Amino acid sequence: MHAPGPDIPLTDSHCHLDFPQFEGEIDDLLARARARGIHRMVTICTKLRALAPVQALAETHTEIFFAAGTHPMSVADEPLVTLDDLLAVAAHPKCVGIGETGLDYHYTVESKDIQQTSLRIHIDAARQTGLPLIIHARDADDDMAAILTEEHARGPYTCVMHCFSSSAALAKAALDLGFYLSMSGIAAFPKSQPLRDIFAAAPVDRILVETDAPYLAPPPNRGKRNEPSFVADTALIGAQSFNMDYSDFAEQVEANFNRLFTKAAQWQS
Repeated sequence: MHAPGPDIPLTDSHCHLDFPQFEGEIDDLLARARARGIHRMVTICTKLRALAPVQALAETHTEIFFAAGTHPMSVADEPLVTLDDLLAVAAHPKCVGIGETGLDYHYTVESKDIQQTSLRIHIDAARQTGLPLIIHARDADDDMAAILTEEHARGPYTCVMHCFSSSAALAKAALDLGFYLSMSGIAAFPKSQPLRDIFAAAPVDRILVETDAPYLAPPPNRGKRNEPSFVADTALIGAQSFNMDYSDFAEQVEANFNRLFTKAAQWQS
């Protein structure tokens, strides 16, 4: 099997490079990523008032793109995002997605109503811009499936279930809508075979890979700070799950990313 290297391109579809864990290290981080073939990454703004440093990273570095929204765990403490807010951000040439948004009932169930309102606003922005919606879902499978399905019936939009670690039922609901599932380091943990089985049952042309850096580093770096270069380790596990050579799996998930994140793909071309 091929191993990760600079000759096999791969994209980290979700990371948080503006977080303090990376302060002063971006150039070195990008060099380590390039050495393993990670030629592109999407850094995520989770609060619109923190947009400036995220946008600056994308403007400074060719390989960095960004997405923006209000994280569901922050909705209660932030001004409610408006459609106009999101449309304005989406007009930036390197803004390639809407979110992350979604529902988190694990830590913040008390704000579920405002989370749902915010989610629907983000969906409307994805629908109007044509940019993919980036979904965070935790302990909210039934409401998540219902809202995504109901809103899709009102008008289609594209979507990725970021850091997917939910049920087979939510995976099916998302896939039935034409959405994508993204593998994070969680899928590479030794005890995550049931999650790997969910991914392996999905069409391989609907799979992305990500780090969610600085969190959730896959083996052999589990417990350490995650970074984009480690997405290759998750992709290795993905390749095994689909019984594919690493280079073939990387080629497939690159095609998937380009199909979903069309604005990033067009920038590259």
